Amino acid sequence: MRGWWREITGLVLPVACGGCGSPRTPLCEDCRRALYGMWPCRVRPVPEPPGLPPVYAAAPYEDAVRAVLLAHKERGALGLVGPLGRALAGAVQAAVPPGTGVGPLLLVPVPSSRRAVGARGHDAMRRTALAAAAELRRAGRTARVLPVLRQRRAVADQAGLGAPQRLANLSGALEVAVGGARLLEGGRVVLVDDLMTTGASLVEAARALRATGGPGGPGYVQVRAAVVAAPPLSFEINRN
Repeated sequence: MRGWWREITGLVLPVACGGCGSPRTPLCEDCRRALYGMWPCRVRPVPEPPGLPPVYAAAPYEDAVRAVLLAHKERGALGLVGPLGRALAGAVQAAVPPGTGVGPLLLVPVPSSRRAVGARGHDAMRRTALAAAAELRRAGRTARVLPVLRQRRAVADQAGLGAPQRLANLSGALEVAVGGARLLEGGRVVLVDDLMTTGASLVEAARALRATGGPGGPGYVQVRAAVVAAPPLSFEINRN
C-alpha cells in the first residue's frame, strides 16, 4: 500500500523538479525563474497569420519551460498547475494591464479535443486557466474562467503540419456554445492557452469569439490573448 501511494502522489505532487529533475521539489527555484521570472511581453509567430489577436507570453518555450508544460499536460503532473497558473496570470496582466478599461477579466481557454482530454485524463488548459484566475484575484483583479468555446467538427492532428496547413485544418472548427455570447458581455475577453507556435489555434478561437456578435454586431468582441510560452523567435521579433 505504501508503494502504491507513493506512485499516486508522485503523479500529483512530483518528487523531482518538473523542469530539470532536481530531487525533492516539484519545481526548483531556477526553473521557477525560467517559467515566470521575466516580465511577459508581446510575441509574434513567424509568419504572423492574419486575424491573430495581440498575444502576450510569459516565457520562451525551451529547456525547463518546455519540460514543465509537457510534464503537466502529457504526464499528469498536476502539482505543476500552480506555477503554470502564475505564469499565465502574468501574461494576462501584460495583455490587459490594471486600469485598462472596465469590467472583469474573462479568461476563455482554447479547447482541446475530447479525444485528447480523454487520453490525458484531465483538461490541462482549463485547470491552468482556473489557477491563473485565482492568482489574478489574489492580485486584486476580478477574473473568471469562461470555457465557452467548443469544437464543432473534427480536426486532424496538428503535429507535422506547417503554418498554412494548420490554419486550413482549424478554419471553422470552433464555435461559441449556446448562451456563451451573453456571458462575454461587459468584460475584457482574454483567450488563454499554454503554448503558441504558429498562432493557428488562437486565430480560429478569436474568429469564433468575434463571430458571436454581441451588442455591437459581429466583430464587436475585442480579443487579446495570453499564453504560458511561445517559441524564442517569437520574442526576438517583437515589434511593439
